[in-house]
Amino acid sequence: MIGTVAEKKQSVHRLEVCCGDPASVLAAVAGGASRIELCSGLSDGGLTPSIATIEFAVNSGLQEVNVLIRPRPGDFLYSDYEASLMEKDIELAVKAGATGVVIGALTPDGEVDMQLCKRLISRARAVNPRTTVTFHRAFDLVRNPEKSLEDVISLGCDCILTSGLAPNALTGIGMLRDLVGLAAGRIRIMAGCGVNPDNAETIIRKSGIDIIHSTARGPVSSGMRFRRTDVPMGAPDMDEYTRLSTSPKIVEKLIEITKRTIP
Repeated sequence: MIGTVAEKKQSVHRLEVCCGDPASVLAAVAGGASRIELCSGLSDGGLTPSIATIEFAVNSGLQEVNVLIRPRPGDFLYSDYEASLMEKDIELAVKAGATGVVIGALTPDGEVDMQLCKRLISRARAVNPRTTVTFHRAFDLVRNPEKSLEDVISLGCDCILTSGLAPNALTGIGMLRDLVGLAAGRIRIMAGCGVNPDNAETIIRKSGIDIIHSTARGPVSSGMRFRRTDVPMGAPDMDEYTRLSTSPKIVEKLIEITKRTIP
């Protein structure tokens, strides 16, 4: 690991905004964010973004651009060819200027896939030794969170993104608090999933975490004047003319909450 958690706290970020498109990147910047997780396919839980999108985010002025490395929706059990694709995606992302990568892989028995994760981390830090690594919400599907926490720490990861093994971070407060205690400053525990201005303060105060992760999204209406509403491009019940995107105002609210609740 490059530096210790204590050393990194000198320039600590309290909020990570999850951005699923270029407009969200600009909104995060406008709202005052300095750290993002960049992905695509948020409706699928997040997938690896394009290189062009990574370059766009890197050039936006953000201090930290953490790129999600996930080749497909579904579980976190990967084939050999998927592992090779992730290695290549990591290499390209770091070369494009990403400051960090967001990874996660599990064995069929719900353990952290140590062998694959070591490969992915090695590839990232071979390109840039200062690349940070976040273990994503694959952690919420592990069999034994205490053992998996130690495994992720031993890998040299800098952060774990988790809802506390619950449907959302609010209901996972108890486990989040336990993980913070068990981590004992060796790795950052970042609360994510369903975090918004209405519950962020409760999650922070009751769990003791020092960073939150949120899409900070609101609805955005299409500029299309002509609309053919009977032809869906995705799921039949989706509104093709309204999408969710990061809101600068929501980002501002979350930053204000973190400033008054996180030392």
